[in-house]
Amino acid sequence: MTGILAAVCLTGCSGINRDTKIVLTTGFTKDEVFRIETASCYKKEVMVYLTNLQNQYEQVYGTEIWQREQDGVTIEESVKESVLAEMAQIKTMNLMAENYGLSLDEAETDAVEEAAKAYFASLTEKEKEQLDVTLDTIRQLYREYAMADKVYDYMIQDVNPEISDDEARTVTLQQILVRTGTKDRTGDITPYPDEQRSYAYATAVEALQCIEAGEDFDVVATRYNEAAEITVFIRKGDAEAAYEEAAFELGNEEVSGVIETEEGYYILKCISTLNREETDMNKIRIVEERRKEAFSKEYDSYVQSLTRHMNEELWQEITLLHDSEITTSSFFEVLGEYYKK
Repeated sequence: MTGILAAVCLTGCSGINRDTKIVLTTGFTKDEVFRIETASCYKKEVMVYLTNLQNQYEQVYGTEIWQREQDGVTIEESVKESVLAEMAQIKTMNLMAENYGLSLDEAETDAVEEAAKAYFASLTEKEKEQLDVTLDTIRQLYREYAMADKVYDYMIQDVNPEISDDEARTVTLQQILVRTGTKDRTGDITPYPDEQRSYAYATAVEALQCIEAGEDFDVVATRYNEAAEITVFIRKGDAEAAYEEAAFELGNEEVSGVIETEEGYYILKCISTLNREETDMNKIRIVEERRKEAFSKEYDSYVQSLTRHMNEELWQEITLLHDSEITTSSFFEVLGEYYKK
């Protein structure tokens, strides 16, 4: 089930009320939280997602997690927005399935049915009552989730999974950085005054001379390096052009000259021109990035044509269930056990 999970992560917490055409209206049926064209989402559906996610959080962080804030937003509000975004995207992708002419086949339908029965059987009577769900509710949620997963696979089917070693090549380096500016939390760099920059260059030259005189690179690095790490793995696109060009031109055990970058003066030593483990991992990252790009391009274009209706009053009323007897957390896990591609 990793495909649709990755797809949902593309929009993060953008939610239903942050893009495309939004219509706030009172014309909702009972417990209808939002509507996207002909697809509706109801409170009971939201509560299944929200409660499972809530209990997963509490298993890891404890119940006190809900007292915290991040950037002025409570964790509860953040989780609610995440659920809203995911459910809106799943509903949208089910609408897309109709356009593509996609449907679940017999085996997929049977898997969804078995998963729904298994999860529903795991609920206590109190959980069924508090969540206000029936087997039909769970079956519908699983069908839509599986359908969204199938749509995602359809949308990325033309992405070539074969990536060459050269494209994904990752080199292992040792580095020495002598800074010429101060980096803030956002990554912006404030340059040092000219005199201090000149001193930094002289320091970098001094470090290089020590290496050229036969001193071990890592020993010199312990004295001069101002970067967080000495040994690094570099992929194409990871660093400034001057740094990257030098990094990929070095042979094993070769040392660069002094390289000027926005952050400061670097000296590099190549430990490996091709780190096999990191390169193979980079191939996976590249494929995933291309899949996300392919999905996002088509999905974003599609949602621009949709009208969304948000029941803001009902949404504000929805809260977490703080009850020690409501512990269900296996909704997504159970579907993954039965619905395997």
